[in-house]
Parts: sequence; C-alpha cells; structure tokens
Amino acid sequence: MTQLLVFIVLVLVASLSSSVSTYHWLSKPLLGDDGRIYVCSHYTFFAFENNGTIAWTMHLDYKCNLGTAPVHGSYGKIYLVADNRILMINYGNIGASEPAAEVFFGPQPDQHAEAEIIGFSVSTLGLGSTVFISIKNRGLFAYKSHGRLLWSVGPVLNQFGYRQGCKKNLTDCYFASVPVLDQCEASIYITNTEGELYCLSVRSRHFRWIQDFSSLDKKFTITPGNNGHLYVTVQAKALVLALDVFSGTVLWQRSIGPLSKVDSAPVVDSNGWISIGSLDGFLYSFSPTGVLKKFSRMNAEKYMVQVGPFLDCSGFAVYSSQIEMEGKVSHTIGEYTVVSAIRPKAALFTMLVPATGSIYWSEGYPGQFSALLFESDLSQFVMNEEILLAFLAASSQKHASSCSQARTKLVSVYTGNERAIVLFLLFESALLMVLFGLVRFCYTFWGKKKLKDQGLRSFLDKRCSLQFKKKVLDRTISELEQKAAEETVDNEVFEKLGDVVRERECIERKLSTTYSLGRDRTDSQPKSMLPLHMGKTKSYSFQDAKQKNVTMLHTLSDTSSSESSTEGETCMLEGMDTLAKAKAKTPVVEEDTSTSSNDEFGWRGYISPSEVT
Repeated sequence: MTQLLVFIVLVLVASLSSSVSTYHWLSKPLLGDDGRIYVCSHYTFFAFENNGTIAWTMHLDYKCNLGTAPVHGSYGKIYLVADNRILMINYGNIGASEPAAEVFFGPQPDQHAEAEIIGFSVSTLGLGSTVFISIKNRGLFAYKSHGRLLWSVGPVLNQFGYRQGCKKNLTDCYFASVPVLDQCEASIYITNTEGELYCLSVRSRHFRWIQDFSSLDKKFTITPGNNGHLYVTVQAKALVLALDVFSGTVLWQRSIGPLSKVDSAPVVDSNGWISIGSLDGFLYSFSPTGVLKKFSRMNAEKYMVQVGPFLDCSGFAVYSSQIEMEGKVSHTIGEYTVVSAIRPKAALFTMLVPATGSIYWSEGYPGQFSALLFESDLSQFVMNEEILLAFLAASSQKHASSCSQARTKLVSVYTGNERAIVLFLLFESALLMVLFGLVRFCYTFWGKKKLKDQGLRSFLDKRCSLQFKKKVLDRTISELEQKAAEETVDNEVFEKLGDVVRERECIERKLSTTYSLGRDRTDSQPKSMLPLHMGKTKSYSFQDAKQKNVTMLHTLSDTSSSESSTEGETCMLEGMDTLAKAKAKTPVVEEDTSTSSNDEFGWRGYISPSEVT
C-alpha cells in the first residue's frame, strides 16, 4: 500500500476571537455520568453544567496537564495528572462537604517528581477501582484505590520459558502509550517504543498476546470496541485496523483520508461502528465487519475535521465538527499527502447515527447554541472544537428524539469468537452434569451397608443377575398369558402363573431397595395383569380363550405366609383403587376348583355381569 504522511502547515487559532490573551485554556474534557463536564485549568479544577455555568470549583496545589483529560474512578472520585503527579479528587458529598484533593501517586509537595507519567486509566470492575499507571522507562503499575500496589510489569517478560516483548531493541524499549481499558473483556492494551501492541489482563501481569505493527509505524492509537474488536489507527499511513481481542489477529484493514496528528482518536458507538474525522473534510464510519460510510454536511474541499467525534446521550449517535478553512490546499508529493491552510473561517457541528446514516441535528458556528455558551461562565475560557463538542454531547437531552430513534436501530455488534464461547459453555455444562452424576453415584453406592460388605463388583454382578432373571420371568408370564387366552387350561397353569408373578415381584423389590442405584422404581404389572390384593388375598385378571374376563383370587395359607416372611421373598404390592373396582363387580358364575390337602393355594373364577352374553 502506498505510504501516506501528513504534513499540516496551519496557522490556526483555537477561537474565532481576535485575541485570547485574557482567556484561560482548558484541559481535555471529561463527560460525567451526571451530565456535567469536568475540566482543569492551571491550578483550578472546574465542574460545568451542560449550559456552561460553573457548578463548583476547587483549588489545586499543582498545575494541571492540559493534554490529559480527567478520568472517572469509583463513585464520587476523579483522577487527573498535575505536575507529574496523579491527584484524586473526592467530590461525592458536594453540599455536605467541600471537594478534597490528595496525591494518589507521586512525590509529596516538598519532593521533586523524577518519574515521568505517560498516562493512566482507571478500571471500575469489581469492588472499588484499580488505577493503571504507565511510567516512562519504568513500566506499567496497577494500584488499588487505597494506594496498595497490586502488580507491575515492564515491556519485557520471561514467560513460558522464552522472552516476550521488545524483540528488536531491548536497550531503549519501554511502554510509550496511555494504558487503554476494555471494560467488557477486562483487558489492558498498551504499546512500546518499537511498535508492539500488548494485551494484558486487568488482574495479572502476564501478557495475553503481543502484536507487532512496526512495519506500519511505531506510533498508533488504540481504541477498544467493547464488542470483541480492538481498533488500531495508524495516523502516518491513514489506516484503521480491526483486531480480534482474543488473539490479536487482524480482522480487516481500511484506508481513510489524511489524519491530524493533534487529535485523531476515533470513537465507537453502541452499534459497534467506529467513526473518525479526516483532514479531507469527511467523517469515516466503519461497521464491525468493515463496511464504510462517509459523511460530509458541506463541500468537503473547503472543510477539514481535526478532532475526534463525541458520543451523544444514547451512545448510538455521534457529534462531529467540520471547520471551514481559508486557503485550504491538498496535494500529493511522491508517497506523501500535504494538507495546508491559512486560518479557520467558520465551523459546522452535526449529530448523526453512523449505522443508519440519519442526520438529526446540524448548526453552524457562531450559532444559537454557541451564543448561549458565550453568555455563560464558559465565556471566560478559550472554546475550541473539542470543548464545544463536549458541551453539545452533554446537552444532547435537548435532542432526545435521537436517543429513542437511534435505539430502535440496534444491531448485533459482537463479531468476535462467539462460536468458541458457545462451545465452551456447552462443554462446561456437560462437565457439570457428569460431575453431578459421579457425586450421586458415589453417594448412592457407598451409602449402602451391603455394598460396604461385599464390594462394588459383587454388587453390580448381583444386580445384573436380578435384571436378567426379571426379563426371563417377563417372557414366561407373557407366554402363560397367551396360552391361557388361546385355549382352556387347567389349574396347574394358573398356579404356575401366580408363582412366576410372585417371583418377579420379589425381584423388583430387591432391585428397588437393596440393589437400587437410587433411581429405580417398581414397575407396574404388564397391561394384561392387574394385581389386586387385600390382606392375604391377591387377584389377577385376564381374558381367556372365550374372550371373557377371568379373575383369579389367590389366598395365601398361614404356612406359606410365615415361610415367605422368613425368607424375605414374598412381596405384596399395594393397589387399593384397583381392589375397589374388583369388589364392585357382581359374581354371576363361580367355578369350584378342587385342591388337595398338600396345596397351599385355592383358586376361584369370576365373570363380570357385563360380559355375560
């Protein structure tokens, strides 16, 4: 790809006013969750309402760094850089007490700051907050909000038996960027002086992956997508790259117009679209899959976009600014593009939704909104494009229709390794089910006294033997029933059928108690057999060869009852409902069966009145 280098020869002023000598410069703004804008100027920290009035101020003992925006911490806390120190401002009890500032990191007032702070970020994940500080030639440090050091790491780490980081230059290599947080992935991204991009977890000092972009440039901007993507903007080549957050693999790469080296940081909206302004006058927006949309409200030949856009209240729309330049010239010299201009003439602010291409609001500068700001406390300060965009975004409740209309356009923005996550969750669920089964298996077995005495193998062998016998008895019962239904049989067949049924009931009882796996239940009799009993009497009903319902009543003798009780083999199943139905039938035909003195059983046959033809 043809290399692109941007030289900007601009004689710009931050305001359209002729003189700004009596005005104060403001730092990069922070948009608070409460709708206020927090900025710093020299030795004073300001909290502005979205209409430009000052909500409260506090004096600082150190001079602010105007190039670094304040950062939100946990509730009621803001961190900022001043005189190479990190200050923590506690404003949670405004009204009850005055806001207080203290040195969170750095030397005390009487000491000189030796270490140079490159930048910092604050994570609010979990309990409290964690501050990550990048120090030149020192490394990356993680501190809890109460000041305790959690961990620190340099650009070189011996991990898994080999060296990671600074492969091309070990001597003069150090972290060179502000640590960038991805709240969704709980990751930190930071670059070194050799063009390498690091990914770390917020909880440990180990590197997840390292990606080398030195072939493009050693300086680039990192923007988390919070949707499985990480975006890298290479200003010198005017490139935007999308990376997979899990591996650092480049998913897609797109070219855009020339970028300003002053502030060309993009912004990612709630639809997953990344938007960045260019000096060619266009706002470039890319979908999570790399689809490009270009926006320009006016003739782009006379305009340029110098600062990054801001998100509105919904997170779906963005505010961008186009500056009309006098004497703008853009031409190419070899591999480089040169953009030059004399001075700004006017500005145009626009609110749009990149995903839909809808423009909801547009206003020029000077205009109605800027006039209101000039009449407020903000008139005492220099208002550049970034400050105006911040106040527009904070007051976007005036255009609340964009919030509701934009939300209806919500699309799926997660295009990371979704398949791997689903497979992992399925595997984890299956593993939990297996563990649950094993725990239940062990609890069931070792809770049995018989198992403790005879062992697991003997227990399983006995259970398999009983199950086999039960199957054999089921087949025998089916054969005897079929035989009784097809032809006239004598009492010996009925006696044999009763013995077999009784033996099967005993086996079922053993399987559901002594040799149970904890999930066995006593099965009901076959459909053709309806066991009924009361006291020492049982009955079995089926159809004989003449298609008549025959009920056999079986009465146990005292001798057989006592023997069965001694051996533990006689099993009695409760069926009171079925017994009531049997009693309701009126016997009309009675067949006497002779029994010998040695017989233990007596059989009687009954036919239901409804079946008499």
